Amino acid sequence: MLTPDNHEFEQAVKIMTDDITIGDLLGFLGGHKDKPLVFSYDGRAVKPGYHVTEVKAGEFSALDCGANPESWTEIFIQLWDVEEGERTHMPSGKFTAIIRKVTEHLALDPSAKLTFEVSDGIAPMQLHQASKPTVVNGEVHVALSPRPASCKPRDRWLAEQAKESVSCCGSSRPDSQPCCN
Repeated sequence: MLTPDNHEFEQAVKIMTDDITIGDLLGFLGGHKDKPLVFSYDGRAVKPGYHVTEVKAGEFSALDCGANPESWTEIFIQLWDVEEGERTHMPSGKFTAIIRKVTEHLALDPSAKLTFEVSDGIAPMQLHQASKPTVVNGEVHVALSPRPASCKPRDRWLAEQAKESVSCCGSSRPDSQPCCN
């Protein structure tokens, strides 16, 4: 059972807070246009010749496992993890320009959930969420982690518990223990 004072709760909240939006990513990249953009997944960086092969925007409506109606927007960015000739990792500005070109044809909600679809063209595509970008040795790094299945009623409960632990004493405790009990 999940409680605010156990490891499973901490991991679930971390997954929820590590998930960035397209607006978050583009906002960060705007200050680092000339730096190479390096995505990583499965413990390694994408190959220097990677391509952004598709950008999709969707509006979804669903009924969750608690019979609650759900709706959200989501942007899918497909990365083809290949190496081609002497290419280097794409500059952040080029990635931003690709997304800007997409916005000429599709409305992209900056607060939309962001999902990366990654494949080398042989293995099946894998769905990933992106963490906050960082600059390491002059490169922008974005770690991708597998997008887990979720239970929306549980996710709402976790979000509420996380808010309560912050609101009761003004800041989140690193040990995730309730701070006002």
